[in-house]
Order: sequence, then structure tokens, then C-alpha cells
Amino acid sequence: MDKLRYPIGKFLKPEIITSQTLMQWIDSIESFPERLNKEVSGLTERELHKQYRPEGWTIKQLVHHCADSHMNSFIRFKLALTEETPIIKPYFENLWAALPDANQLPTTSSLDLLSGLHRRWTSLLKSLSAEDLKRQFIHPETNERTSLETNIGIYAWHGNHHLAHIVNAKKSDDATE
Repeated sequence: MDKLRYPIGKFLKPEIITSQTLMQWIDSIESFPERLNKEVSGLTERELHKQYRPEGWTIKQLVHHCADSHMNSFIRFKLALTEETPIIKPYFENLWAALPDANQLPTTSSLDLLSGLHRRWTSLLKSLSAEDLKRQFIHPETNERTSLETNIGIYAWHGNHHLAHIVNAKKSDDATE
């Protein structure tokens, strides 16, 4: 089950985050909307309701979740850049994925959103100084401090993680009705 849940493994923060690693992560974030669009374009409604694992989200929910999650992350970056170690607002992603927009709206609404969002986000990421990259936010559920450079890696991983879910779901015979 863990292989289905984490098909590319869990995010592992490198001991040292080099500028080359950061650029690879930013490139991954920048290309994510195009790669996602390539995976889901042309899928039928039935195919969009395939799940990557039992009790898992559908492809449609995954696409909408990525838009929700990446909007939240973009805002967290801006908060960390404009406030001193802000406490971020968490959200219940499972509940968001169950809302009507995540189940009924076409994926194009989130694909369009991700395209514009990632253009802005990567522009911001490419402009960050070494000092900016060390800025942090606090997650209130764990009281952990996360640096922006680490969060870039987390979101490069996040996109690739859900792309792998979509690839696996497309191979599945299971679709929710």
C-alpha cells in the first residue's frame, strides 16, 4: 500500500541544498502544469474518475488538489517573504477534495489556474536571494519551521508525487461512479 501511496517515495531533504539542486527543483515546478496537462488531456470523464489506490483520490480530485495545494504554497511563500516567520494557515485537504468543485468541475479550470500560478510562482522563485531562501514559516500543527529553500524541494516533489499517482490511476481498472 505504501508503494501506491508514495510511488516516488517520501520527500527526503538533502543535507546540503545546492544552487544546482534548487534550479532543478524550480525547473520541475515550472514544468509541472505542462506535464500535468499532458497526462490528463483527452481523458474521458470515466477515466478522470479512476483512482490511484483503493480509497484514494480520483484523477480529477488530484488535479484540483494540486491547484488547491499549490495556491496555498504560493501564499505561504509570500507570507514568509513579507512577515517575520509567520504561522501559516493549514487546511483540510481531504475535505477540500470532497467539495463539489473538486468532483464536478472540469479539470481545465484547475489546469488553467496552475498554468498562470506556476508562471508567477517560478518568476518569484527565480528572483529569490540566498537570504530570502533561508526565510521560514511555521506550521501550527507541528510547530516545525520550514525554510523556503526546503519548501521548493517539497513542492517539486509534490508535483512529481501526484503525477505518478495519475500515471498509476490511468493504468487502473477502478473508477468511482
